[in-house]
Amino acid sequence: MQATRELNRAGQSLWLDNITRELLSSGTLKRYIEELSITGLTSNPTIFDHAMKHGSAYDEDIRQLAQKGLADEKLFFELALEDLIRAADLFRPVHDRTAGVDGWVSLEVSPRLAYDTNSTLAEARDLHARAARPNLFIKIPGTMEGLPAIEAAIFAGVPINVTLLFSPEQYVAAANAWLRGIERRIEAGLSPDVASVASIFLSRWDVAVAEKVPAALRNRLGLAVGRRAYRAYCELLTSPRWLRVLNAGARPQRLLFASTGTKDPKAPDVLYIEGLVAPLTINTMPENTLKAFADHGKVGDAIRADGGDSETVLADFTKAGVDLAALAAKLQQDGAAAFVNSWDSLMSVISSKATALKKAAGAR
Repeated sequence: MQATRELNRAGQSLWLDNITRELLSSGTLKRYIEELSITGLTSNPTIFDHAMKHGSAYDEDIRQLAQKGLADEKLFFELALEDLIRAADLFRPVHDRTAGVDGWVSLEVSPRLAYDTNSTLAEARDLHARAARPNLFIKIPGTMEGLPAIEAAIFAGVPINVTLLFSPEQYVAAANAWLRGIERRIEAGLSPDVASVASIFLSRWDVAVAEKVPAALRNRLGLAVGRRAYRAYCELLTSPRWLRVLNAGARPQRLLFASTGTKDPKAPDVLYIEGLVAPLTINTMPENTLKAFADHGKVGDAIRADGGDSETVLADFTKAGVDLAALAAKLQQDGAAAFVNSWDSLMSVISSKATALKKAAGAR
């Protein structure tokens, strides 16, 4: 059996961490759904920046929207919503077949709002309403400022993909924000069935400590963090507080493993796929990682509910001088900053293309 299908049958959802106009128009995404068991998709500013900077697929739409007076963020979200709506429609049969558990796509609010609670909430509600698709997640960073926006968005009935989580502690804080939103809905007599996922980023841990730890610990931290987060996830799933909201009609906020493309060329290219098999979770992977796993991946034993050897491995890193809490905070700050840089680059690309395309059209 093909590895991607076997992983899906093991109870884990495979999502693609990529979206481009070409991926949609060429039929490639449709083929991935049909042949590689892909059941969802994530996007971020870096993906859109790369697609628009290195291709011309968006040029005509940029020209037309610019001529209508749209610019910068307003122009971008028109383009992004068109792509995500098309992708959502491709995944709609999965969404319907799984009663809304799977078949989701994700669109991120402006990374510049990562530390602005009120503006994050307003943009999340606006984007979800404009998309008008039941299987569109709005991504909100799980920063301290993002947590109140996550709770408020869930209370407002907006499905949320909590992004930029790096540690089990950050994950638990995000899960509690979701839970508070659900509890408020139950108290208000509203349906508690508001979907959410919580995305924990893994490979960046190994990049951060690669030159600071003994060789025996290389490329082991990301997996340990993921497995420890899975332990926290299992503990939450069986906690009385979660069970009460599930009994009232809520569905679990699923744990999503993100940043699962291997960065170290000496490590296996499917390291974070084979090492994080777990039912009722999601692994969103870059396109090259997806292809590699389909070609030569192996599905082994699932992560144990107690996190396996994660505590021992994390203790080894602490002994090696790694301050895990401090590094988690830095990774989240750096991740937010990196998305802002990609966002600024994206706005610059859109602005320069809009100017050049309008000028070319006027010269005809």
